[in-house]
Amino acid sequence: MNVLAPLIEQRADPYIHKHDDGYYYFTASVPDYDGIELRRSRTISGLAEAEPKMVWRKPDEGPYSDLVWAPELHFIHDCWYVYFAAAPSRKIKDGLFQHRMYAISNPSPNPLEGEWFFEGQIETGMDTFCLDATTFTHHDELYYLWAQKEEGIRGNSNLYIARMKNPVELEGEPVRLSIPEFDWEIQGFWVNEGPAIVKRGNHLFITYSASATDENYAMGLLWADEDSDLLDPASWTKSEQPVLRSSPEHGIFGPGHNSFTVSEDGKTDLLVYHARTYTEIEGDPLWDPNRHTFVKPLKWDENGMPVFGDAALAD
Repeated sequence: MNVLAPLIEQRADPYIHKHDDGYYYFTASVPDYDGIELRRSRTISGLAEAEPKMVWRKPDEGPYSDLVWAPELHFIHDCWYVYFAAAPSRKIKDGLFQHRMYAISNPSPNPLEGEWFFEGQIETGMDTFCLDATTFTHHDELYYLWAQKEEGIRGNSNLYIARMKNPVELEGEPVRLSIPEFDWEIQGFWVNEGPAIVKRGNHLFITYSASATDENYAMGLLWADEDSDLLDPASWTKSEQPVLRSSPEHGIFGPGHNSFTVSEDGKTDLLVYHARTYTEIEGDPLWDPNRHTFVKPLKWDENGMPVFGDAALAD
């Protein structure tokens, strides 16, 4: 039995990008939620010791001056982009924070160098709480995938997808793919958030996270045929059960907000996620900094479906 240890402590919402320059790039939410931090290494394990660099810091005031959450680093059209969410303050309004989604860009070959430019807000057509954006390209089309509150639907956030006109503008109306509906998705909060995408064989898979960010946090799965219309909700099948959840027997709690990368030799898909190592949290779990980054191999069954296994075990 190979029980996992954290790769990087106190880094939630982890995102690892393996680039064609031979480096792994890492970003995540930092405990103070005050900016965007990057680091890089030739190896996954090396990220733990790599020197982090704060490449963008929130302004002192304004609509994106607090609670910088869940940055993701993407390389699109020979330029680096970081997508993130931020709020004007920590004030709760109508039961929710006031996050909106933003992007910054950097044309430098190395995103830890050069200058980052603020690209502004990513407008979705809905002026509500939103966060956790990711992007992916499929059949030469660029897509944006994120979580957002929709008026009239119970809960904090649902999952949406849209085509992109360019890396900072959406094209067409958002399409809702999933809402919190199953019992395991509505523990503490009604939440679908943190989508990530991985392709295998002739399918695309979306993982996402649900429920409160304590030991109830768990991961779900959607999948679609690669030749289907990704903007048609009927193309997607949703698992009724979580695919990754707390492993109390091994002391891992609330795994989620994942991303995907690959091993150094390119042969093994890797699951990157955060989790806690205890449940005794005082107050709101958001202010407890001990969500740690974990990495484990992602396996596949004979039908081409991902097998996530136990959140605490590498095997």
